[in-house]
Amino acid sequence: MSLSLPARSLAAASLVTLAATVAQAQTSMPFTLDWKFEGPAGPYTLAIERGHYADEGLTVEISEGNGSLDAIPKVATGAFPVGFTDINSLMKFLDQNPDAPVTAVMMVYDKPPFAVVGRKSLGIETPKDLEGRVLGAPPTDGAWAQFPIFAAEQDLDMDQITVDPVGFPVREPMLAEGKVAAVTGFSFTSTLSTQRLGVAEEDISVLLMADYGVALYGNAVIVNTDFAEANPEAVTGFIRATARGWKDAIAEPEAAVESLVSRNPAADKELELRRLQLSVEGNVLTDYVKEHGMGGIDDERFARSIEQMKLVYDFQNEPDAARYFDASYLPDAENLMLQ
Repeated sequence: MSLSLPARSLAAASLVTLAATVAQAQTSMPFTLDWKFEGPAGPYTLAIERGHYADEGLTVEISEGNGSLDAIPKVATGAFPVGFTDINSLMKFLDQNPDAPVTAVMMVYDKPPFAVVGRKSLGIETPKDLEGRVLGAPPTDGAWAQFPIFAAEQDLDMDQITVDPVGFPVREPMLAEGKVAAVTGFSFTSTLSTQRLGVAEEDISVLLMADYGVALYGNAVIVNTDFAEANPEAVTGFIRATARGWKDAIAEPEAAVESLVSRNPAADKELELRRLQLSVEGNVLTDYVKEHGMGGIDDERFARSIEQMKLVYDFQNEPDAARYFDASYLPDAENLMLQ
């Protein structure tokens, strides 16, 4: 039976109203990265491409960042409701700005990428090998900031290590040229950058600080707490969709990089694929995450990491682990498993 003209008009109006209601139901959650559209950002772009955020009723647009210190105030001021940053930098920020409405809600780099990257041909294979040699370390490098913890845990004699405060642009070139025996940096950044300069992979040693006594966590998803309190289901949905993006990226890394390239046409696909894989292998898919799923933290380890932070930072206020990480927005563990 066909509809009469008034009936058809009523049906059309109902569809328009329904579409408007659905559109209104979508929560806008712009997301700021800590850095550029490189391999490790692929899981987020893939989650958008495959509709994981949309399935949670979220409209997510991703913006590049200029380092963790840039992402934190963006979220704290409400310019972005969610972001991605180093949780150790967040601790310092909250110590200096105790009333700032920002906290971490999802751990991503269970093992931080802070590393010493050296060359075996220049004598660097273990932490002790740094003694008597030159270490290139940019003064504002995140890995260099944590180096004193690494040195203390490995009982290194800092008087025996010559530290050259190199700039970021010349860090890997100096290592490739043999002007320094090792550098501090993110494992998946300095390793690949050194290889691109002609150093053979088998000549590169990667001393991941987390493998040598450093209990610190790495980058996490952070939220504006005012936004989170008003939109708790949206935050949980964002975490759930993000975990799905990482799960997909681990299973199909090429697809993740393809989704990334649309936002960074100048990207080297092969390089970013390897960068993503290194971040998965070294920082995301740890034994803890395989057992518990991604996103959460071990309270005992986190307390130990705060104690280690005291070696490199003088807290103005008594550290409060609950202020730095809020696990209440995490979905059920089954939604956080990556394999």
